Amino acid sequence: MPELRVLMGRVVRRGQAVGEALVSREPITFLGGVDPETGVIIEPGHELYGQCIAGRILVFPTGKGSTVGSYTLYRLARAGLAPAGIINAASEPIVAVGAIIADIPMVDEIDITQIHTGERVQISGEQVRVG
Repeated sequence: MPELRVLMGRVVRRGQAVGEALVSREPITFLGGVDPETGVIIEPGHELYGQCIAGRILVFPTGKGSTVGSYTLYRLARAGLAPAGIINAASEPIVAVGAIIADIPMVDEIDITQIHTGERVQISGEQVRVG
């Protein structure tokens, strides 16, 4: 039976979410990096290229790119293609604002090396349960 790990972080957007982790060790940009029509990562050369973020717990170190990325997250949410939750090592304003306006639970200040793609993850406020 897999070991349950509990990680504590800082709430960026309070909420609860459960899903399968999709983990990137590289920053993610939402404008031009994620197709808003499909929820698929389209940034050439990105380690998650071709992966769909919809309904997953998206785990990545930090965001990058244009401020329009916040609106892209909102657009993904409106289309039902957003991640169920977001976990960052260090949030930045673009992803934080996107999570807030799109109502996506988000936590940062998490050691993301403790989370692996395919693991079941639950976000509940500042608490992240993995396993």
